[in-house]
Amino acid sequence: MKHKIRIHLADDHQVLIDGLTNLLHTVENFEVIGNSKDGTTIYQDVMQNNTDVLVLDISMPKKDGIEVLKEFSQKGFLCKVIILSSYDDLKIIKEVMKLGAKGYLTKKCAGENIIEAIEAVYQGQEYYCDAVREKIFFSFTQNNTKLNKKIYTENQILSSREIEIITLISLEYSGKEISEQLFISIHTVETHRKNIMKKLQTKNTIGLVKYALKNNLINS
Repeated sequence: MKHKIRIHLADDHQVLIDGLTNLLHTVENFEVIGNSKDGTTIYQDVMQNNTDVLVLDISMPKKDGIEVLKEFSQKGFLCKVIILSSYDDLKIIKEVMKLGAKGYLTKKCAGENIIEAIEAVYQGQEYYCDAVREKIFFSFTQNNTKLNKKIYTENQILSSREIEIITLISLEYSGKEISEQLFISIHTVETHRKNIMKKLQTKNTIGLVKYALKNNLINS
């Protein structure tokens, strides 16, 4: 029998919980196994019901979603976390990325993207809806006309050249533009890109951006 993805919903609006539950129950391998209406019991709730994916609102009574994520970060992640929020503020998006959320959806795109997002994060990928992804990259390209030359040295995984490559990738430079900026061939750029993704165990550019953001290679 195929394993069902066990989903816990955390939102203080019962109407949203009911709507999402009805939608997710249309997927054969999804099972909504619980919900929380304030942030104080979420960690305990997902621990007790062996949650695979937590869909978490930022604006929660008593303890908000940011504080819940901090609790998970301190105690250890019991499940994959997707933020589902009315907010698309870039500061909040970057904060939850740093705290370990695996996905971020605005409530406007929830009906369209929630099923795909749950499947993606359950399989170990990261998922950000188009509006959020565009906001992240627009910010980086607008606010980082010059590279931040600070190299993260503690437990450094990447070489100095790889740090230059990942920084430029995070700023949405194309392979051709990177080759021109660093005076190396496009083939060398692509080789570096593959090596970086292998070292960081990520499958997409969002993973590279998160590393660059976390290690202060680009301004936030």
